[in-house]
Amino acid sequence: QVQLVESGGGLVQAGGSLRLSCVASGNIARPNVMGWFRHTTGKGRELVALITDGGTTRAADLVKGRFTISADSRKNSVDLQMNSLKPENTAVYYCNAKGLEINLYDYWGQGTQVTVSS
Repeated sequence: QVQLVESGGGLVQAGGSLRLSCVASGNIARPNVMGWFRHTTGKGRELVALITDGGTTRAADLVKGRFTISADSRKNSVDLQMNSLKPENTAVYYCNAKGLEINLYDYWGQGTQVTVSS
């Protein structure tokens, strides 16, 4: 059974930093893409940042220059370093892992709450 286990969420003041981590465990082929999404009331789930197995990254305009995504292919893990946090970054953040080649899959973590106070 594949699990994506997230950690690192919490409460922080505006301007502060948090680091989210996610590790995929179980019988999982190396992901082609790993990323972080967030869910907010009214907007649903939206992309925050992703990274491919080739190292290409993509981030939402809202977080460019403040959030950095990185991955460790040996561990099937992905981190999201969040700096200069703003109250509008408050959301539940979800880790995602996708297999897009021979092994097709789309796994999600359970979500971790990030709350930024003003």
